[in-house]
Amino acid sequence: MNLLYKSTRNAEKTVTASQAILKGLAEDGGLFVPENIPKLDVTMEELKDMTYQETAYEVMKQFLTDFTEEELKHCIESAYDQKFDTEVIAPLVKVGDTFHLELFHGATIAFKDMALSILPHLLTTAAKKNHVTKDIVILTATSGDTGKAALAGFADVPGTKIIVFYPKDGVSKVQELQMVTQKGKNTSVVAIHGNFDNAQSGVKALFEDKALEEELDKDGYQFSSANSINIGRLVPQVVYYVYAYAKLLENEEIQSGEQINVTVPTGNFGNILAAYYAKQMGVPIAKLICASNENKVLFDFFKTGKYDRNREFVLTSSPSMDILISSNLERLIYAIAGQDAKKNTELMELLKTEGYYEITPEMKEKLNDFVGGYASEEETEAAIRETYHSTGYVMDTHTAVASRVCKVYRENIKDNKKALVISTASPYKFAKSVMTAIDGSYGTMDELALIDELEKISQTPVPKAIEEIRNAAILHTKECNADEMKKTVKEILRAEV
Repeated sequence: MNLLYKSTRNAEKTVTASQAILKGLAEDGGLFVPENIPKLDVTMEELKDMTYQETAYEVMKQFLTDFTEEELKHCIESAYDQKFDTEVIAPLVKVGDTFHLELFHGATIAFKDMALSILPHLLTTAAKKNHVTKDIVILTATSGDTGKAALAGFADVPGTKIIVFYPKDGVSKVQELQMVTQKGKNTSVVAIHGNFDNAQSGVKALFEDKALEEELDKDGYQFSSANSINIGRLVPQVVYYVYAYAKLLENEEIQSGEQINVTVPTGNFGNILAAYYAKQMGVPIAKLICASNENKVLFDFFKTGKYDRNREFVLTSSPSMDILISSNLERLIYAIAGQDAKKNTELMELLKTEGYYEITPEMKEKLNDFVGGYASEEETEAAIRETYHSTGYVMDTHTAVASRVCKVYRENIKDNKKALVISTASPYKFAKSVMTAIDGSYGTMDELALIDELEKISQTPVPKAIEEIRNAAILHTKECNADEMKKTVKEILRAEV
C-alpha cells in the first residue's frame, strides 16, 4: 500500500514520501505527516535477532513506500557503516537502574547522526525518482548538533549545497569548532547575532518566501531542509526506539509485551515525536517523558495545555535544548486535533502573531501518553556528578537533564516500569560543563584541555570527531544579523542581491 503525506495546514493535497523529503517544508508552511501511522509487520520476537540495519529497513519500508527495496537498503547500508565507532550503531548501556540508549557513536558524536547519515542518501534518491535537475540547497538552522551532522552528511554530495545558520553565542566551543572547520566545496556556515529561535524562524521564512523561490529557480536552485521539520529526518529516528525495545527483549531485561517508559531530552520535539510514532507502530511504550531544561516551554504546555513562548530565553549548559519554539510539536497538535488542518493552522498563526496558543480540553485529553518534566542547571550538574560517583558513567548535559527528570518521575509516581533514557550526545562535546559538574576545580581549565582530563576519568578514548578539530583550520567566518539571512543566502548562492 502506498502511504501518502499531507501538510499539517492543508488536508486536501497529498504527496509521496520522496516528494515530502525533497520539499522539506510544505508550500503552505506546514509540516508533512503521513496520512496514518503504519503498523510494524514483524513481531518483536523477530526484531530482537536483527541488526540495526535490518531493523531500519523493517521500520522505514512502512513509511517510505515509494522507495524500492533496493533503493531503501542501499540508503541504509550507505548510512550505517564504518562511520559509526561501534558495530551495533546504537549501544544499550545499563546505568544504575536505567538503560541508556547511546546515540552518539556517529561521525559528529550526537544523536543527529542517526538520521543525518541517511538523509543525504534519501534526498538524492528522491531527486532521481522525481527527475529533479536543479541543485538542492539544504537550508538549516541549528542549536548546535544538527548543523555539524548535516554538514558532514552533505559535504561534497553532488547536486547539493548546504547552508547552516547557528546562534553565535548559543553553542558550545566544541560545537562551534565542529561547524566552522567543516570541509566541503558545497558547505557554508553562518553565525547569526541572535538565538536559535531567530535562526529557525528565519529559515522557515525563507522557505515561505515565494519571490525568493522564483529567483533561485531561475538560477537553478531549490530549497530543502535537514532540520527535523523534514520527514526524512523524523522517520529514521523512529528506528532506534524499535531497536532499543527489541534489544531489551533479546537481553532478557524485559518480557515480550512488557511496557517500558522512555525519557527524551527535548528541544525541538522531533526526537520524542519519533518515540510517539514508534509507540503507534506497536512498540510497547507506556509513558513518553518529555525532559526540558530551564527553557521549560514544553513542560508548561503538558501541564497546562498552553504553549507560550513569551518568556525569557535562557542560555544553559544543554544548548541543543535552548529552544522556545518547538517546531515538531505542530505534528502532534495536528494529530490531537483529529487531523484538523484548519484548527492547527489557527493555533500556529496565534503562535506566530501572539506568541502563544491554548489547546482545547478534548485535545489535552489525548496527551495522556506524555509526561513533562524539567531540570534546573543545578539539578543537571548534580545528575552528572552523582551518576559518575555512583556508577563511573559519564554523561553529557542533555542526557543528564533526561536522567534527572526520569529519576524524579519514578520517585514521585512510584512507577517501577523499566526506564529507557535517550543519551543524545557524547560528554566530549560538552567537556567543560561535564567536568566542572564532576569537580568545580576544573572550571579554570580551557575546554579543549579538559578533553584529556575527561578521557582519564571516563576511561573512554577521545572520539575521532574531537581529535579532528583540535588543530583544524577555521574555514567559515561569515556572520550576519537575523534580519540579513535572505541577503546572506543570496550572496552565498551568487544570486543577485
